[in-house]
Amino acid sequence: MSVLAVENLRTEFFTRAGTLRAVNDVSFTLERGEILGLVGESGSGKTVTGFSLLGLVDAPGRITGGSVKLGGTELVGMAQDDLRARRGREISMIFQDPIATLNPMLSIGQQMRMALEAHEKLSRRAADARAAEALGRVGIPSPAARLKAYPHQFSGGMRQRVAIAIALLHSPSVIVADEPTTALDVSIQAQILHQVKELAAETGTAVIWISHDLAVVSSLASKLLVMYAGRVVEQGPTAALLRDPRHPYTRGLIDSLPASTSPGELLAQVPGTTPSLLALPPGCPFAPRCARSADACTTMPDPTEEAGRSYRCHVPVGAQGAVA
Repeated sequence: MSVLAVENLRTEFFTRAGTLRAVNDVSFTLERGEILGLVGESGSGKTVTGFSLLGLVDAPGRITGGSVKLGGTELVGMAQDDLRARRGREISMIFQDPIATLNPMLSIGQQMRMALEAHEKLSRRAADARAAEALGRVGIPSPAARLKAYPHQFSGGMRQRVAIAIALLHSPSVIVADEPTTALDVSIQAQILHQVKELAAETGTAVIWISHDLAVVSSLASKLLVMYAGRVVEQGPTAALLRDPRHPYTRGLIDSLPASTSPGELLAQVPGTTPSLLALPPGCPFAPRCARSADACTTMPDPTEEAGRSYRCHVPVGAQGAVA
């Protein structure tokens, strides 16, 4: 059984201007210890997908359809008290900005004890021991002593390690990480990515890593999910998608990577802009930006399954029988 199974998930926001379907018919599975990269431009639905998995979508948004099963247990429609009992213990989230999630008035030790006590009855000594162990696991030196420190006494990279340590406290089945290294310099980012990969392998915790940076995600994840305008347009093994993408949007993201550009050459970019979710074009939402667009693209393509991967495109790149 997959540790997480998402099927036809839909999340909508009901505003005065109209209804936005931020997550539209999203399906995927996640296995124990697997790292899944969720990539796409801003506004593609990545973060809302992550929030939906934990039941964290606030009004005017709500999940309007589909299924999210964690270890076989359905989360969609579950009572909030039951969801809260599972957050942190079975499924956790690491947010982009640890400053926004760590309380500046409480020491790191106090915050980690509170996270532990939300699900377990522990003595202070036992809680401190668990907290220090978690800090040490993510590479924070002198972890027992650092429990007394406050968030402002940590660097940005160390604060993000604290956030990861808190997410790992209960050894959850799944961690959803929402662009947690975006604000960090490249060397610190590389260290954290390496530690996340090691922790997933050692603990069996599965990770969903959300990012707009395909280069970062591809160095970490074994499987990619590419989102555009609320939909998954392509998914499959990372190596296969990077080597031979099927969807023109995936191809455009790869072409815009620095590694795809010769020295002195301008970086390529996907032309145009992401459409408003209030005014999506008929059919494929990428069609107005797509050089391969055809008459068929005025209808939404069904997913095509192909050797462990899938994509939604009438005129896929490089597929046998595709339009050149």
